Amino acid sequence: MGASLSLVPVLDYFARREFLAAGLRPNAATLPYPDGGAGATCTVHYWAPPGEPKLPPLLLVHGFGPRATWQWRCQVGPLSRHFHLVVPDLLGFGGSTYPSETAPPPSEATQASTLAALLDSLPGMEGKRVAAAGTSYGGFVTYWLARAAGAGRVGPVVIASSDLLKTAADDRGFLKRAGEGWGGVDEILLPAEPAAMRKLIELASYRPPPRVMMPDFMLRDFIQKLFTDNRERLVHLLKGITVGTDRFQVTPISQDVLIIWGDHDQLFPLEKGFAVQRSLNGSARMEVIKKTGHAPQLEDPARFNKAMLDFLLSAHKPEPSVNGSS
Repeated sequence: MGASLSLVPVLDYFARREFLAAGLRPNAATLPYPDGGAGATCTVHYWAPPGEPKLPPLLLVHGFGPRATWQWRCQVGPLSRHFHLVVPDLLGFGGSTYPSETAPPPSEATQASTLAALLDSLPGMEGKRVAAAGTSYGGFVTYWLARAAGAGRVGPVVIASSDLLKTAADDRGFLKRAGEGWGGVDEILLPAEPAAMRKLIELASYRPPPRVMMPDFMLRDFIQKLFTDNRERLVHLLKGITVGTDRFQVTPISQDVLIIWGDHDQLFPLEKGFAVQRSLNGSARMEVIKKTGHAPQLEDPARFNKAMLDFLLSAHKPEPSVNGSS
């Protein structure tokens, strides 16, 4: 009986309920695919409140892994009281698709361009200045969006657990922390066996669940639902990542920036967070959340949310109205 139990639909239900309770509703937009040539389109699934914004817009960009509802479920309630949230699934994740059989995988620049097009397609959002926050891979995309769109389009920026300076040496360090017996980073990040899934959870968490709480049958279910069923697509997406190449150069941006990092992050160690801060000329604020790993927004949401809100509410500057009146 136990082997037939699946927690994935249960977790998905509770994550969606948090979004619905925050006033967000699921939707989808069909947009041009930037890398697909004439006529190529992509579909972006997203959550947002219905209608035009009555509060300042805030874009939340998830990382590599489960869909956006899983990664931002602890933030949407508190943030929705102050911001008009837009929470998309990036291309290739969740309900968002791109022509993977005929077009190259999306780079961070492609993802950012698509998000800009999505924002312009929403009611009352065309050209409107938005704040943006991204975690892990989503931080790569958020940084690129902020740099490409400029401060007139993208306002304050939050980059969480996101090593914009990642190199091959960092991958070797990751494998060293993982221990012996792993053939490559992808073997852990895209687990095919319970041992790899368990190692990923251990590396990503400050306090991973005890092994007795992670039986093999449960881990196999997570692997099947989150990785095996989507493996070809996820491998394709990994090939599109440009961080660590000459296509992704980190330079300072003019927006106010907050960097949030867990002090026990073993995927992107804390010292890389300070290196990212220095690469932005030291002008970015740095918030270290103690006793958390790679997902501080889930391990200590109260402190994560407070850091975000304190920063965004102090950095937000009301836009002038379109007709110039106050």
